[in-house]
Amino acid sequence: MSKIQIKNVTKRYGDVTALDHVSFSFKSGKIYGFLGRNGAGKSTLINIIANRIFPDEGAVFIDGLPARENMDVHEKIFCMSEADLYDTGMKVRDHFKWTGRFYDSFDVEKAFRIAEEFGLDTGKRFKALSKGYQSIFKLTIALALNVPYVIFDEPVLGLDANHREMFYSLLLKEFEENERTLIIATHLIEEVANIIEEVVLIDNGRVLLQESTEELLETGYCVSGFAKDVDAYCLGKNVIGTDELGSLKLAYICGEKTEIPQGSSLQITAMNLQKLFVKLTGKAVDGNAVAGNAVAEKGDMKL
Repeated sequence: MSKIQIKNVTKRYGDVTALDHVSFSFKSGKIYGFLGRNGAGKSTLINIIANRIFPDEGAVFIDGLPARENMDVHEKIFCMSEADLYDTGMKVRDHFKWTGRFYDSFDVEKAFRIAEEFGLDTGKRFKALSKGYQSIFKLTIALALNVPYVIFDEPVLGLDANHREMFYSLLLKEFEENERTLIIATHLIEEVANIIEEVVLIDNGRVLLQESTEELLETGYCVSGFAKDVDAYCLGKNVIGTDELGSLKLAYICGEKTEIPQGSSLQITAMNLQKLFVKLTGKAVDGNAVAGNAVAEKGDMKL
C-alpha cells in the first residue's frame, strides 16, 4: 500500500529523548492533522521524514522505499517548513525557476497563478517579504508541487484571516483535483477541524492516538451541572479533565454516552477537537494513562 511508514523511530539529543520508538503510518489519499504541544516531538519527526535529520534508531519508508538519503523518493514528498530554508536574497520568481529544476513535478505556471491569487509580488526578494507573505511564498511552492505526499508545518504562520481562508480553500481544491496525502501540523486546531480526516496526536515523544476525526469526536463529550450530580454521573467513566466554578462543574469524558437520569439538571454537549487535544495532552504530561484509556474506548490504535 502507498504510505509513509514510520517504524520504531527514536531520536535523542543528549539526555533528552525527542522521539521514543514511534511507529505509525500516513496512508495515501487522506488529509491528516499531525498535532502535538510544543516540544512533543512533532517537528523532529517531520524533519526525519523530510531527510533533514536522521533517527538514532528505526527508519522511515515511503511507498516501501527507505527514505534516508534515497533519491528515489525525491519526487514523492515535499515538506513546507516553518523554518526559512530559502536564499533570502533571491527573488520569488527565481525561486520558482530553481524549484522547477529540482522537482520535475513542479508546475511553474500554477505557482504564478497561486501567487497572483494571494497578491504575492514575485519580483520581490524573499527577505523583503513580510512574515505573512514569506509563509504565502512557501505555501505557493508546496501547492504547485504535484508530489504524492506534502507536509505543511505551521502553514498559516503570520497569515491574516482572509489569507488563511484562501489557503484552506486552495488546499481542498487541490485535493479534489489531485488526490494525495496532505499532512498539516498546526496549533490552530479548530481552523483545520473540518478539513482533516484523521488525527495523529503525539506527546512526550510518543504517539498517543491515531483516529479518524469523526470517530475521535464521537468519543468525547462534556457533562455540566452541579458538582455532586456531575460526579455521580462520571462514576466508572473515563474522565479526561474537569473545570469547576463555585458549585458548578464541567467534566470532559471519553467513551459512550449514557442517559442523564430523569429529572436531572445535567446537560450533555459535544467536545470540540481543540478541547479534546488540550485535555488529553494536559493529562499526558503526568503520564499516558488517560490518553491510553481514551484510545481503549475505541479499540486498538491504528498503527
